[in-house]
Amino acid sequence: MQKTSRRRPLKLVSWNVNGLRSVLGKGFLDFVAAHDPDILCLQETRAEPGDVELLLPQYRHVHWNTARERKGYSGTAIFSKVEPLSVRAGMGRAEHDAEGRLITAEFDDYILCNVYTPNSQRGLTRLAYRQRWDEEFLKFLGRLAREKPVAFCGDLNVAHKEIDLANPRSNARNAGFTDEEREGFGRILGAGFVDTFREFCAEGGRYTWWSYMNRARERNIGWRIDYWVITEALRPRLKDAFILPEVMGSDHCPVGIVLA
Repeated sequence: MQKTSRRRPLKLVSWNVNGLRSVLGKGFLDFVAAHDPDILCLQETRAEPGDVELLLPQYRHVHWNTARERKGYSGTAIFSKVEPLSVRAGMGRAEHDAEGRLITAEFDDYILCNVYTPNSQRGLTRLAYRQRWDEEFLKFLGRLAREKPVAFCGDLNVAHKEIDLANPRSNARNAGFTDEEREGFGRILGAGFVDTFREFCAEGGRYTWWSYMNRARERNIGWRIDYWVITEALRPRLKDAFILPEVMGSDHCPVGIVLA
């Protein structure tokens, strides 16, 4: 009798660690050991290759995209137990590729993007640049989606709906909740992508980032700005999407999905 094999579910986790060397001293390795994702995507690493690679031997395939012009700034990394077919840094646009904000890995049956979207900054001094980023990133996703199903994750620096932040009225024109940024994310969803967490939870009060000021995290005065987003082609495989607010160490918390 021939045996049949069953592939186990794939657990993917994303976390803006707000400095990888900093979070190493705040329980990062314990978190990884406890949750044991198959693929771990990090944003705002502010680190160089080799800083933690040797501390995570279970991830044989480690890929970095660091800021070329400003060491210790921005940065993304993918730690994977599964070997990708190929990996590329950036989106092929010089304006957007100097800060280490995007890294893409192609696997057998899907493409994974790990992204740290630019913040529009206080006073919206970088909003125009952010809008150009959103436009080019959507084009980039579209090109990928013509090849294979796509999953992308990261700190997108936008709360899409009013239920995605605790105080929408007072933040209506602040970075992360401008009409322009919200519309930019809406265009991604309108292009056939799915906000995975909203497939399982339609309620507010679930956030992924809290200010360090005024005991915001303790009071749960936060924003949901970290996401896993997938193309419709991956929707049948989506078994769970979750936020882990109990995990400390950064002003963001990890978010994840499970794919069959």
